[in-house]
Amino acid sequence: DSVVYDFSINEKGTVANWYNAPDTSTLSWPSSSNGTHTNGLPKLAPECSGIKLKSLDDILLDHGFDTKEHESIRSDFMSGVIGLEQNRLAMNTELTDVQPDDVIITENAITPYIRARGLEALKTGTVGVVTLAAGVGSRWTQGAGVVKALHPFCKLGDRHRSFLEIHLAKSRRMSRMADHTIPHVFTTSYMTDSPIETYLDREKNHGYDGPIYQSHGKTIGLRLIPTTRDLKFAWEELQQQQLDEQAQKVRESLQGALLGWAKECGEASDYRDNLPLQCLHPVGHFFEVPNLLLNGTLLAMISDRPQLKYLMMHNIDTVGADVDPGLLGLFMEGGSSLGFEVVPRRIEDQGGGLGRVNGSVRLVEGLALPREEDEFKFTYYNSMTTWIDVDKLLSIFELHRSDLANEKRVADAVHKFSHRLPTYVTIKEVKKRWGNGHEDVHPVAQFEKLWGDMSALDDVDCEFYVVPRQRGQQLKDVVQLDGWLRDGSAAYLDNICSWD
Repeated sequence: DSVVYDFSINEKGTVANWYNAPDTSTLSWPSSSNGTHTNGLPKLAPECSGIKLKSLDDILLDHGFDTKEHESIRSDFMSGVIGLEQNRLAMNTELTDVQPDDVIITENAITPYIRARGLEALKTGTVGVVTLAAGVGSRWTQGAGVVKALHPFCKLGDRHRSFLEIHLAKSRRMSRMADHTIPHVFTTSYMTDSPIETYLDREKNHGYDGPIYQSHGKTIGLRLIPTTRDLKFAWEELQQQQLDEQAQKVRESLQGALLGWAKECGEASDYRDNLPLQCLHPVGHFFEVPNLLLNGTLLAMISDRPQLKYLMMHNIDTVGADVDPGLLGLFMEGGSSLGFEVVPRRIEDQGGGLGRVNGSVRLVEGLALPREEDEFKFTYYNSMTTWIDVDKLLSIFELHRSDLANEKRVADAVHKFSHRLPTYVTIKEVKKRWGNGHEDVHPVAQFEKLWGDMSALDDVDCEFYVVPRQRGQQLKDVVQLDGWLRDGSAAYLDNICSWD
């Protein structure tokens, strides 16, 4: 069949409009101490000249930077306890695919009774939704600084819809089915907090009738200068084309210069010689759930709805996931602490998956794989969608509902528990712009803990549900959209939404 493209002509090209903001107190603008502006940016308009810029230390303080934990990470990083090589499981680790009895095929397991049980739970208001919206989707935009949750990426219904609007439309549909509103939480970070709050206010929550909570990030990381050990490991592991003699000399000279830069700055020292947002990093999606405890969001939800027992947590880009009563009933029937949804793996799914590690069934992160080809051993890929029993989760952290109002008790419990999960190290490149087209690119080290590693803990009871790919697929890159539209996934999504 022929393919017909429906183009429209943009008669105006790229245009910009000037708006007078009523409140400029939180506007970030890079400026030097003498008032001149860096990076070749134009001077601020006179009406903006009184803006007070936040320093790096102020941002760290506002977002719960843990100095004690940071120093512990620095010590472990410098001593080699954690690092790029230490991310990986030992080479002699036995990695195999799961057995049929290790997973639950949902289309076979969900009976009318189980679906009715889940629907009854929805009708009594015992379920909430948590959408992870703390990232800026660098893969989605190939590096542009945008809030992925707010991107109107696809036309559904009569107009283009953002990720955030789509998730509210799914909760609206299930609320109407159950005749009871579903509380919906959006987790944010220092990068997405203000834009999402402004968006929801401007769009009036897209007409969603249920309670909406914004879980503000209470964990933040400060990048470090990498060690020469990790830089060398990264370059040795990176698949690089062998260049001609002269080009190879240039590459080796560059690597030598970066090693010298790391030594001169101080290996494992704080990276502060840049704009504040270039020095900070997110600390991994494991902390999105503890943040619910640390910032009082879970306490507010339980106060507003004491009968709350279950949460469904999912990524902002897992657009097909909704509070399906069949899956909810299945999770309730199993009685586990956590229920992870997985999908049949495709060749384009990069990273870890569900497997057996020395005989134990768990999710394995891509960073932990001993060999790159190990990911092809796994039949199922992690969708990150997780069903959570609230009281059992609190018990895992050695907490009860009555403890949530005690900030110190909660903070100590989160700090203690987080040490049970591995800390992954990654090397990222950041730019420092000097102005007039001059910029430097430096490697920096950052750290994260990942939610999937909860499945590796012996005292955390987990189940694994195989769901259809249309439900569990993640939209990480815009190149996926064409196939996603053609294979019926977009139509499936439209059917499970109720638009305002």
